Amino acid sequence: MFAVIQTGGKQYKVAKDDVIIVEKLDAETGKKVTFGDVLIAGEGKKVTVGAPLVKGASVTGEVLEQRKGDKVIVFKKKRRQTYRRKKGHRQNETVVKITGIKG
Repeated sequence: MFAVIQTGGKQYKVAKDDVIIVEKLDAETGKKVTFGDVLIAGEGKKVTVGAPLVKGASVTGEVLEQRKGDKVIVFKKKRRQTYRRKKGHRQNETVVKITGIKG
């Protein structure tokens, strides 16, 4: 069984026992989380497409860790002006293991 969920403005195709990295969720390590925004759910050739969401469907998962992502460098330069700005950014993210798909 698989599902397509939406969280943090992005969509993820998940199945049982998958490990996904999503934008930061307000949950501690070891806690259960539920994703209610299921766009597609299916098994094999039997697929249910929501309009826009599948009614009664949900995906549960367990938070494995809260961490920061890889560093992204933002560099601005204007040639011949001696103008350079270098800044880095690390996005907070949550690692989730999918434990079940309902619906």
